[in-house]
Amino acid sequence: MLHADLHVSRATGFRLDLELTVEPSEVVALLGPNGAGKTTALRALAGLLPVTSGSVRLDETVWDEPPRVFVPAEERFAGVVFQDYLLFNHMSALDNVAFGLRAQGVAKASARGLALEWLTKVGLAEFAGTRPRSLSGGQAQRVALARALATGPAVLLLDEPLAALDASNRLHIRAELARHLDEFPGHTVLVTHDPLDAMVLADRIVIIEGGRVVQTGPPAEVARRPRTDYVAHLVGLNLFRGRASGTTVTLDGGGSFTVAEPAEGAVYLAFPPTAVSLHPAEPAGSPRNSWPVTVADLEQHAHTVRVRLDGTPPVLADIMPVVVAELDLRAGTPLWATVKATEALTYPA
Repeated sequence: MLHADLHVSRATGFRLDLELTVEPSEVVALLGPNGAGKTTALRALAGLLPVTSGSVRLDETVWDEPPRVFVPAEERFAGVVFQDYLLFNHMSALDNVAFGLRAQGVAKASARGLALEWLTKVGLAEFAGTRPRSLSGGQAQRVALARALATGPAVLLLDEPLAALDASNRLHIRAELARHLDEFPGHTVLVTHDPLDAMVLADRIVIIEGGRVVQTGPPAEVARRPRTDYVAHLVGLNLFRGRASGTTVTLDGGGSFTVAEPAEGAVYLAFPPTAVSLHPAEPAGSPRNSWPVTVADLEQHAHTVRVRLDGTPPVLADIMPVVVAELDLRAGTPLWATVKATEALTYPA
């Protein structure tokens, strides 16, 4: 097992406090906004940055434990794929993959033979003699992955591995990467700010904000039950805190909600923007949550329009463009928002 108790302080005043465990064959994604400390954590695991205090251990081997132990990056059993891949432009794809093997003392012919095997595994055997500048972004990503895996690392560290790809390549390469990670027997840590990468590639997600863990769990659990506004925004949910008494939740920011499942005490309340219906006047009919709102702004989202609404509570609503026209929506338009009780999920805060 990879176990890290990372405490890293910077001169800027930022401090990372992260405890992390990764089991064999497990992929753990570190997900968070820019500046949260994700890359700092990855650099500490790789041996590119010593921890201020704490430790990094792989099974019984200590990699970092100040002030007694610090194993440099080249002596750790770790493969790293950086965001910009860091391939050697003066070398062919084959020699790039063979580089780590040669650094381990493998004979040139054997290293090149193993490198070709890995290029074949990632579908790039025909590009063995090609230099990185002539490769596409997706091809360069696969060469970097082959280089990291060729050395037989116990730990694989991926720093935003898909960030440099355009949308047309990202879907295919993500699927390819998922396949290789499924076959990798070691411990994988993936750093990303893209929730889809984390949801598709990871067995477990660790959310970091401001240098600290704010939520962790399987992707489905994190997506269904966000615990911070950042996570709610990532997975596209409206999120509120409040206090439940039976089927009524009194929201911390004002207003109340009726929910289908009774609860007691401090709770989160979440529902998707698609659950919000908009009306020009207060609706009548079956009981549901209904309150006055004002359009703050509108933004096109693929085939829908996301409407930010001020009110008590403020919410996001996803509607079809035809509804924008029918209601003549623009900033300042007064409306009524409704959400069915069955659409709102509560869980303990």
